[in-house]
Amino acid sequence: MSNPGTRAGERQLGRRVGSAFVFVILLIGAIFTLFPIYMGLLNSLKTEGNMLSNILSFPSRLEFGNYADAFEKTDFMRSLGNTLTVAAVGLAGIILFASMAGYKMSRTPGRVSGFLFGLFVLSMLIPFHSIMITLVKIAKELTVQGSTIGLGLMYIGLGVPMAIFLYHGFVKSIPRDLDEAAVVDGCGEIRLFFVVIFPLLLPVTATIAILNLLWMWNDFLFPLLMLTDSDSYTLLLSTNMLFGEYNNDWSAILASLVMAMLPVIVLYIVLQKYILNGIADGAIKG
Repeated sequence: MSNPGTRAGERQLGRRVGSAFVFVILLIGAIFTLFPIYMGLLNSLKTEGNMLSNILSFPSRLEFGNYADAFEKTDFMRSLGNTLTVAAVGLAGIILFASMAGYKMSRTPGRVSGFLFGLFVLSMLIPFHSIMITLVKIAKELTVQGSTIGLGLMYIGLGVPMAIFLYHGFVKSIPRDLDEAAVVDGCGEIRLFFVVIFPLLLPVTATIAILNLLWMWNDFLFPLLMLTDSDSYTLLLSTNMLFGEYNNDWSAILASLVMAMLPVIVLYIVLQKYILNGIADGAIKG
């Protein structure tokens, strides 16, 4: 018979091997994820000739003029304003409607509530490409095609299902005693939600806001279908205009992409704790 000390040592060794294996897999994944960002940043600081001769080499001289060139060609401040308008309208609608719906369905058990919640969850499985033409036709009929505000309104419908799923699960962690105490104190249902419940939803709200901001900020296809005027283009669409039929200004393109991704990268790094905690709480408690 093997003694307990030997078995404990084998288990500890197995855990170390497993941890090392997971670390190696995560490291490889991180390299594959970060390498394109590194290449974009590296080549955005080169002349076009230097970049085309060897994309892996370090720049012989840092060409910060590429960023000034990209700033001017993409009309960066206008494009940034359009992107922020789309994101603000989309986020405000998603958070408002999803939080109220998630709270109401979570606090109202029953077949109808369960059926509605199931519909929202099932809608998350529908591929965007199967409905994008229909969405564009609807936007045209509603006369919101070509408008940044209209694009933000369309994002509300697309983003609400996942947000409801997370809110629905998170609300279950809030004791019902708070609702009952607020009602006894004279709170109506609307005031109860906005004064008592909504402040407690801050962690999952931060998660939903960040995830949807990343999605809307980096989306290319839907804005391309919705926005018909270059004056209303988002950052990615303005960068796409740098691609010519016979010539591509790669230095300006890469510099523009770096400028476009920096705000969301910084935001993600600062608030990543809320993303992980909010997703875990909303999904597990759901």
